[in-house]
This record gives sequence, C-alpha cells and structure tokens, in this order.
Amino acid sequence: MFDLVIIGAGPIGLACGIEAQKAGLSYVILEKGYLVNSIYHYPHSMTFFSTADKIEIGKVPFISQNVKPNRSEALEYYRRVAMVFNLNIHLQEEVFRIIKLSDHFTLESKREAYNAKRIVIATGFYDHANAMNIPGENLPKVQHYYQDAHPFFKRHVAVIGAANSAVDAALELFRKGAESVSIIIRESEISERVKYWVRPDIINRIKEGSIKAYFESECTRIEAEYLYIQQAGQELKLKNDNVLALTGYKPDYKLLIELGLQFSDDAIKQPIYNSETMESNIAGLYLAGVICGGMQTNKWFIENSRGHAGMIIKHILTQI
Repeated sequence: MFDLVIIGAGPIGLACGIEAQKAGLSYVILEKGYLVNSIYHYPHSMTFFSTADKIEIGKVPFISQNVKPNRSEALEYYRRVAMVFNLNIHLQEEVFRIIKLSDHFTLESKREAYNAKRIVIATGFYDHANAMNIPGENLPKVQHYYQDAHPFFKRHVAVIGAANSAVDAALELFRKGAESVSIIIRESEISERVKYWVRPDIINRIKEGSIKAYFESECTRIEAEYLYIQQAGQELKLKNDNVLALTGYKPDYKLLIELGLQFSDDAIKQPIYNSETMESNIAGLYLAGVICGGMQTNKWFIENSRGHAGMIIKHILTQI
C-alpha cells in the first residue's frame, strides 16, 4: 500500500515525487513512456519559452549554455534530477485501470497492480494529437509530430497550424532544404502565442515569399501527391509530398471519466479541483500540471505549475 501513486514522469510528476520523498511518504511514479516523455518527443532543435531557472524542480540548479534551454539540455537536466533524488520511477508501464474503493485506490498496469491511499494525475497532454477528421489523414505522408528536418530535404512540405510547433517546423524546414514549405492557417494571422523572438521571423519569411502562407484556410483532403485546401470559397490544389498536421494536442480523459471526475464545461473540459489543494471532486485524487487546464493546454506549463507538487503534499500531510 503506497501513500501516493503518481501517474506521469514529466517534470511535474517528478516534482511531486520529490516532495513526497522529502515528506517521508511512500510513493511510486508510473510512466507509460520514457522519462519526461513529452520533452523527449519534442522537435530535436526545440528551445523552451522559459529560462532555465523557471523550469527547475527540487531546488536542483539547471545550468544552460543559452538564455533559453533546449530539448537536449532539458533531457539531461531531468535525468540528473531523477538520479540525484533516486526517485522511485517505473518507466514504460501504462496504467489502464483505476478503481476507487472505500479507503484507497487500486491501479492496474500490464505489469502489476498497485494499491494507493492517494493518487496524483500528472499526465500532461502531448500524447494525443487533435485529429483533422478529413480524407487522407491516415496516409503515411501525414504526421502529427515533428522532430527533425532531415527526412524532408528536397520535399514539398505543408505544415498545418499557426502556433509554436507549426511555426518552428516551418522555419526549420525552410532553412534545412525542403523544396517548398507551405503553412496552412485557419486564422487571419500567425498566433500571438508564438514565441516573441520567433514570430517576427515567420512573418518576414512569409512576406518575402520564402514560406507560402494560406491564411483563413482549411485542409479538406489529402492525396498521395496533392493537398487540397479551402480558401475564400475556393478549392486550391497543392503539389505535396508530406503533411505535418501540427494542429495541437489534448489530454487523455479516459481514466478520469471512468473514475467519475467532474468537468466545468463540455468544450473546455477543465477538471474541477480545489485550487488551494489541487484535490479533485474525488477524495484522494489530485491533479497537477497541464491537465488542470483541460483543453486550454496553454494555460499551465512547467513554470507556473511546478508549485502544484508542494500544494498537494502539504494537503496530504494534513490528512494523515
């Protein structure tokens, strides 16, 4: 019987483990993928919006060679944190069922079952891409994640989306030899949420014609050699080899819905929780990190949610 089971070994899940360990609680962190799995799957050249000190956890200094740390530095840092604290982490062990009993929870994975007095859900959102639900979306040429420009050298590539992931991909593809780069955007401009040092770059590349932008447009279908978009009531046919559908990501609510977690709104799907303790409407079930924002995945990030760990453990200690 663990005092606490933490689901998710991202930065916030690790922070929860650190605080539980400091408080003398028995705990285990269960992760279906790798350590900080979402960061591992970020583009290889990705740079964080936050400075290194803002994404530190456990008071372990994060020393970066740049003002903004990159993916590689972050992976090294969080590995070091996990080793410094010798955190109890079970990797590549997905939880597929949680049952609430009268005085504890049982959790089942493909490896074994666990009993826990309390649970923290810190699963993030990056594992589930928003589908476009159009013909051809399942073709091999379509990807919902982007890691590296090399496979797209001398290829005609269309990027769908207007936020950071789409803009970063379009710029890197242009600079690393894609035959052509198009960016397809539903809105009338590049999102204001794009990193402030990147937004002028993409706007200028569009103005000079290096990247072709289709604003107020929507992809309607994908074929082996072409891409079709709707713009101003007209259908356009684009020569195309690859599609990067970087249309955003969403949390996985399956386990939470089965448990009876309540949500504030059908569209936003923000889970209901106590903002002072992070406890949900289910006694003993806590939420931490990005998942607290529901579909508003830009509301919480490492910098402003790492404090959830301390709030949760503080509340648990008052219950013991």
